Order: sequence, then structure tokens, then C-alpha cells
Amino acid sequence: MTVTSNSTHASPSPATEPFPVTKIDGRPAVLGLDGPAPADPAAWVAEHRAFLRGAVAEHGALLVRGLGLRDAQSVARVSEELLDQVMTEREGFATREVLADGVYSSSEWPADQPMCMHHELSYAREVPGTLLFACLTAPATGGVTGVADSHDVLEALPAHLADRFEREGWLLDRNYTDTVGVGLREAFGDSGRAAVEAYCATRGIELTWQGNGDLRSRQRGPAVLRHPVTGRRGWFNQIAFFNEWTLDPVIREYLKFEFGDDGLPFNTRYGSGAPLDEDTVLTVNAVYEKHTLREPWREGDLLIVDNLRMAHSREAYEGERRIAVVLGDPFQVPSHP
Repeated sequence: MTVTSNSTHASPSPATEPFPVTKIDGRPAVLGLDGPAPADPAAWVAEHRAFLRGAVAEHGALLVRGLGLRDAQSVARVSEELLDQVMTEREGFATREVLADGVYSSSEWPADQPMCMHHELSYAREVPGTLLFACLTAPATGGVTGVADSHDVLEALPAHLADRFEREGWLLDRNYTDTVGVGLREAFGDSGRAAVEAYCATRGIELTWQGNGDLRSRQRGPAVLRHPVTGRRGWFNQIAFFNEWTLDPVIREYLKFEFGDDGLPFNTRYGSGAPLDEDTVLTVNAVYEKHTLREPWREGDLLIVDNLRMAHSREAYEGERRIAVVLGDPFQVPSHP
């Protein structure tokens, strides 16, 4: 089992079912099903749940190929069989479409702009322990959902950089406006000021209401997480992805011109409040790149990811790309000391 709660428990025993899992350098673990796709993917997943979750525990991520997922309803049924609990997204950074109960579209992001490596909702107090990605329509080119092991990334980062972030944690600044990014209702489940303030008060999020009704927030979190099952430390955050230096330069300058230096939809800092320089952000992304595992999407694929261990990304693409996403197995991240 990947992760179900904050309680620690023994890792699952190695699966004994005769499904070959292929692991090649530079690629995630792949389980390929021979022959026609199962008539009922959810029933197949239910029958082999222990094997699938055991493989995810071993490899961090598992691509199941040949499952034949074609629509959001099938993905919803699979998620109910595979996950202990399906989550409703809160505090998301980009708009998603609800495709079925508990099933979202991938985040709306320009097709020609990559999404850097990150752990889903790693800035929040409650994060998904497991992610499901299902390919309903494969892009013509690109669009890979890469994964990278946070334990390997932490070990590969310059020691002085990792030590500072582990000591200080990291800060995420966000601006909620009517024109850029997600709105209050989508982020917090309610657009009323009292409801937003109550939500944030229980999660350590500092708020500043602007004169025009826009909202500015700041939250602090740990940059390094000890996996609750294995006990291994990993680089768990969205420091580089949400930083201004990762934005396309043209987009960054436009946003600063429109909203000011402190008005970007999101930006990150050291836990002390000091800004990050471009070299630091480039260093983190370069380490991620060296540890990225890639496998092009095929329609019907299911990618199961331990979100506490594996970061994920999305590469630029051409053509239609439809990936259904499910967040599950909520985990409470300890606050930074």
C-alpha cells in the first residue's frame, strides 16, 4: 500500500501474482497487459489491488498499460477500487474541469509551456498520498507525465541548498484575483470572506485582503518530508515550480507589469522570507531533469503515483491531450517546526 494515513506500518510483502513489471533506466516501472483489455477495468483492478499497490510501494510509480480506460466514469470506478479514499481538491493552483465524481481534468496550463516537477498540493496541510492519471486521449507529440524520486533528488541537490531549506522550510505567496488563476470558491470551496478566513485559520495560511477585494496569502511548509512508511527523507515541495524564475520570461514580465512585483499569482521564498535567485531555481530544476523518468502516453494507460515519494511534471505537447486525474489517500503533512 502506498500511504493511507499518518500511522506507520510495514511495507507490503512483494506481490506473488504473475504480472511482469518492466523497469528500464530512464523509464518508470511498466506493467503491460497482454491480449485484449479487460472487459471491466474496475473489476480487474479490484482483483489485483494488492499487487498494484505493492508495485507502487516498490517503485514509487507504476504505469499500467493495456487497461483500456476510455472515459471518466471508468476512471471513477477504478479509483474507488484502488484508493482507500478519494479526495476533493482544495487550494489548487490552476483550473480543472470536473469530469465525474472525484475525477478531474489535468490542470489547465498552456500546451506549449511545460509544468515543472512538483508534488501535488505539497504546500497544503492535507495532501494526496496517491495520484491516478488516466490517458483518455494521447497527444500527437510530447505531453509526457514524467516522474522523479524525491529521495534521489534530495541526495543529488547541493548540500548547502538542501540544508538551508530543510532548516528554514519554504514560503508560498499567492494572489487571488478575478482575472488570473483560480478563484476563491474553486480554491477554498466557498467565496465568502468568513468561510475563507475560517478555512485558512485552521491551516496556518496568513491572509491579507486588498482594497479591491482581491486576496493575498502566505503559507509555510517543510521542504523535506520523511516518508511515513519507509522512513526515507525526500525533497517534497513546489519551490521551483511556483517560483517567478520558472515562468516564461515574457509571461513573467507581463504579469509584473500588470500586477507589480508582489502581485504574481504565486511565488516562492526561503522560509526566512528571503527571495530565491535564478541560479537556485535552475539548480533544482536541473537536478529534477537528471532524475526524470519518462514514458509516452498511450490511450487507456493508468499511471499510479505515490505522491509523497515521486514528483511529477508535464511536458509541452501538440494535439489534443485528455488526462483524467484522481487525488486520493489523504495525508496530513507536519507543519515546519
